[in-house]
Amino acid sequence: MELTIPHLLYGVFTLIIIVTMIFRKGVVFPTLLGTFVIAFVYKGNMVDGFTAIFNANLVAAQELFSIFLIITFMLALLHSLRDLGADVRMIQPIQKMMVNGHVSFFVLIGITYVISLFFWPTPAVPLICALLVPAAVKAGLPAMTAAVAIAIAGQGMALSSDYIVQVAPSLSAASAGVDVASVADKALVLSLIAGGVAILLAYLFYRKSIRSKDDPLNEAELQLLQTADSSTNKVRTTNLGTWSKVFAIVVPLSLLGVVIFMMYSKLFSGSGDLVGGDGAAFIGGVAVILLLLSTVAFGRQHALDYVSNHITDGFVFAFKAMGPVIPIAGFFFLGSSEFSGSILGVEEGPALLFDLVASTQEFLPQSALFAALSVLIIGIITGLDGSGFSGLPLTGALAASLETASIDAATLAAIGQMGAIWTGGGTIVAWSSLIAIAGFCGVSVMDLVRKNFLPVIAGLIIATLIAVFAL
Repeated sequence: MELTIPHLLYGVFTLIIIVTMIFRKGVVFPTLLGTFVIAFVYKGNMVDGFTAIFNANLVAAQELFSIFLIITFMLALLHSLRDLGADVRMIQPIQKMMVNGHVSFFVLIGITYVISLFFWPTPAVPLICALLVPAAVKAGLPAMTAAVAIAIAGQGMALSSDYIVQVAPSLSAASAGVDVASVADKALVLSLIAGGVAILLAYLFYRKSIRSKDDPLNEAELQLLQTADSSTNKVRTTNLGTWSKVFAIVVPLSLLGVVIFMMYSKLFSGSGDLVGGDGAAFIGGVAVILLLLSTVAFGRQHALDYVSNHITDGFVFAFKAMGPVIPIAGFFFLGSSEFSGSILGVEEGPALLFDLVASTQEFLPQSALFAALSVLIIGIITGLDGSGFSGLPLTGALAASLETASIDAATLAAIGQMGAIWTGGGTIVAWSSLIAIAGFCGVSVMDLVRKNFLPVIAGLIIATLIAVFAL
């Protein structure tokens, strides 16, 4: 295969982006510059280079806007529940289950995982840390071990599959050119394997630090914890009225009903229509109706304003979290023949990234294990920027290029998603959202990284091996 100058430029800018991620710097600058330079050289016209920048971002925005909507609606719902105090009521009964430190460890994991699947871990962490961690510490679970449990269950296991909101699998699937449902299903399985291994190892490593319920150290840690999140507690414990009780029951049951219906549709009806993008739309629609009802319950006279404010806040959060991903995705869409034609304004666009990888195949081991480990490592490297999501366009694009008869693109994309999000999503880098968990739990973020590192890396390696030899 004959490589052209645009191919080589695409490879150079891809390496620049990876190196930039390693040094924990923003990669929007090199992706925008790379899009311009490659389009300019390919078309031989500077004007086409300028238009390609806009087109690349437009194509990426069109492909990814559904992600922004689902984040917006779920966050708006969560904010409306906070107005009512229903978010507090939903998890207060869980405190009674924390009879000792060992039980508390697994209760924290279970609740964090479930809430994070629906509302993402970052918005859920303040609520969990304010209400459940003090109860766990009082029962004998050290604050550090509680932080490990929350990070692994939320920032790791729940976020890496993102099975309900489906932001991550949508990004991976769009770049890999495969169906969202196939990536989502495989990512769910791999996240449970990686999480199960990480949880088991974390418990075995740190179980000796768990204290008895009447240990004096519990009260001392509890005092530090209350100081760390006193402002959060003030916000969370207001307005616990009748409607808060109603919505504390209605919302979990509604979301549970959505999941059951989706699973039934997939497993028994055989259609599977509500697992991919349609599944996210279904959940988003239910969230909007719950949002309307909860805002009316909070204040009938001002419901119109409340809905607008919550949706606006949701959009702000969505664009802050996902905005930088658009130019990054645009660059890697330029490397795919499926999108490059629209970006470059030609009928049949080049497959720059695929051609680059294909040209090196004869020098690389033709092994599914090699391909899987390569994508995992690239995913981990991209996660070093502390985001987790910004690397998914790259891992998805590489998955499409490295696909072999032994391992398909969807599996490789799911593996890359594991590496990127377990790393950058907030389990083993200190400059990620892990800072929030450490802050709310009153522990050192660097110590938390050290506690998480071995269990998480072991979980990722074992999940990758199972993906290669069993999936």
